[in-house]
Amino acid sequence: MKRILLSLSCLVAMGMTAQQETYPVPVSEEHEKMQTGQYEPTWQSLQTHETPEWFRNAKFGIWAHWGAQCVEGSGDWMARELYMEGNGKYKYHVEHYGHPSEFGYKDVLPLFKAEKWNPEALVERYKRCGAQYFFVLGNHHDNYDLWDSKYQEWNSMHIGPKRDILKEWAAAAKKAGLPLGISFHADHAWTWFEPSQRYDLEGEKAGIWYDGTLTKEDGKGKWWEGLDPQNLYQQRHPMSKGSWDNGAIHGQWDWSHGACRPSQEFVTNFYDRTLDAINRYEPDLIYFDVTVLPFYPISDAGLKIATHMYNKNPRGVVFGKILDDEQKKALTWDVERGAPNEIVSQPWQTCNCIGDWHYNTSVYKNNRYKTATFVVRELVDVVSKNGNLLLNIPLRADGTYDEKASAFLDELEVWMAQNGESIFGTRPWVRFGEGPVADSDIKIRAQGFNDGMYNDMTAQDIRFNQTNKYLYVTPMAWPEDGRLLIKSLAKGSKDFPKAVSSVYLLGHGKLKARQTADGLEVQLPKPCNKIAPVLRINQ
Repeated sequence: MKRILLSLSCLVAMGMTAQQETYPVPVSEEHEKMQTGQYEPTWQSLQTHETPEWFRNAKFGIWAHWGAQCVEGSGDWMARELYMEGNGKYKYHVEHYGHPSEFGYKDVLPLFKAEKWNPEALVERYKRCGAQYFFVLGNHHDNYDLWDSKYQEWNSMHIGPKRDILKEWAAAAKKAGLPLGISFHADHAWTWFEPSQRYDLEGEKAGIWYDGTLTKEDGKGKWWEGLDPQNLYQQRHPMSKGSWDNGAIHGQWDWSHGACRPSQEFVTNFYDRTLDAINRYEPDLIYFDVTVLPFYPISDAGLKIATHMYNKNPRGVVFGKILDDEQKKALTWDVERGAPNEIVSQPWQTCNCIGDWHYNTSVYKNNRYKTATFVVRELVDVVSKNGNLLLNIPLRADGTYDEKASAFLDELEVWMAQNGESIFGTRPWVRFGEGPVADSDIKIRAQGFNDGMYNDMTAQDIRFNQTNKYLYVTPMAWPEDGRLLIKSLAKGSKDFPKAVSSVYLLGHGKLKARQTADGLEVQLPKPCNKIAPVLRINQ
């Protein structure tokens, strides 16, 4: 049956309430009951929740986007792409592990050992780099739960490390005094794993089905005897429209354009698993890699998860992507690998990574990690626009980061120790910045993906933010001749009408400055850090 979903504004115009809206795949609360309280699972109710001040003050978090997909070191989405004949990850998997008809992703899971993982040491290291909150992966699109899951037998206590990863991360975050975030991505396993239903079209194994079609009965005498591969791959359904087109899934991310509709059993299983983790580990933030909320707009599952979170933790944060203006009042907007080029009235976050989301040996070997300079520029820009930065530091399967990531953290720590006061607890000024990039018409693509705008920033690109006492001015580089002109602080400026009394360079001391009709002229000393200067001016 074709169904047209009406926006909240349309419902109001028709005299309907959001409570009257129904969904074709309603979630069941047979096992896990949604926490009741101040909030109800409607957009009208959730819009009364405000992003808490602690999050607005935090500005910077670090994410351990880490799980079994790091085993092969071939990068993000490897559990899907190992089933794509001819793909680089397919070729690597076949060469090093076996053909996906004989050795599929289920067989990768036991190889995830986390044998060198020390969560306390990692979280303490991230805190020294300025992290004010800490995020971990609960599950990815691979549908493997990183805790002692009640509703998913394919989990890290049963298979792989034989450890409750979330429990140990949560304890480490609590010991370090950092709010905990958990990300849940398994709602898309239904379509994401569809390539596991395929077979080779060429070669000696042409026509032999991959292991995504196996069932529990096929496990007799195998290491996975007693486990049901379908509880991992979730492929008891027809393929989506155009499923053999590897890119079709991106247009179906919101369950449109021919995506096979998930069953109520699958939707409810994700809901149960998410509530189970929230109830056990009491996160302060939860993140979904989805359009708006999980299974929205075909199910109320996401709305009920958000409601549960807010009722359980009124100071909690729930992130959503590709939100309209009304949805941004109910959820905290997340922009992946990018930023809007304006001040956003509601607090928001960008998520990014110094390399690939899951550990990628090629990125490491080819020196393609983002530099500390790039990340600081992004952080300063995002904070100037009322946002936060959540940064992933890739970990290898054994639970350690490599020496290049270590060097990145060292450089970031030095800059943050010197200049952190210009980041934490600040708010946007009357304008976020000046210079070529600030004046450019830079668009967000899909859920973000415009972070390349930080590549070419110079000392002419300046960002502003403030506290009640100070205005902070950050050029995105040290000018070669030391001469800096801040046009927004020109004499008689309507944005800063009073005279500039003093200019202080963090990490150095007071500087001489002259306010003219062209701007505030400052002569900088030799660089006191490797990345960017920060000026502090009395308000």
